[in-house]
Amino acid sequence: MENNLHNSYLFKAIEAYPWELEKAVEALNYALSYDPENVKTLYLMAKVHYEQLGDNETAKSYFERALASRLDMPDIYPDYIRLLINNHDFKEAQRLIDFAKTVKGIDRAGIALVQGQLYESMTLFVEAEKVLKDAKQLALNNDFISYVDDILSRVKKKKKIQANENRIIENQAKREVEAEPKKWFQNRLNNLL
Repeated sequence: MENNLHNSYLFKAIEAYPWELEKAVEALNYALSYDPENVKTLYLMAKVHYEQLGDNETAKSYFERALASRLDMPDIYPDYIRLLINNHDFKEAQRLIDFAKTVKGIDRAGIALVQGQLYESMTLFVEAEKVLKDAKQLALNNDFISYVDDILSRVKKKKKIQANENRIIENQAKREVEAEPKKWFQNRLNNLL
């Protein structure tokens, strides 16, 4: 009987989220009171805290509880990885990506996308571009491919800006190195006079 009550509250929360947050949170709290370790309930509560309330630490704890209950839920991984990227927990995000690739039924294109976003956040634009192209190859719908194309164009622009900045820094360093021997010689002449 309790499982039926839990499910009915979970369904109410799913139906209400994200348009009626008050109803969704109330239903989630009731569902958690009946089954505090239910993966779907914990996952939806994590999404509420992450996407709606901006409470990343609480969302992280709900994601962790959900994964502790069941590691084979593929829906959890992309959202949790995005949260880790936004928190600049890059090492933890990479470990989770590596593990997510082993989960049966995982959206491989979605995981490649978050891998690209992780590389982009770390300003590793060449790696991001490569992984995003892989994500396009793994994609199973045109909307996803279009979305990845938009991200790829943004990464290419950032890569170009980074290359220009690196070139400017290199040119400055070369000018300083070229000017240094002249200064040394000029200082030597001044000391002799």
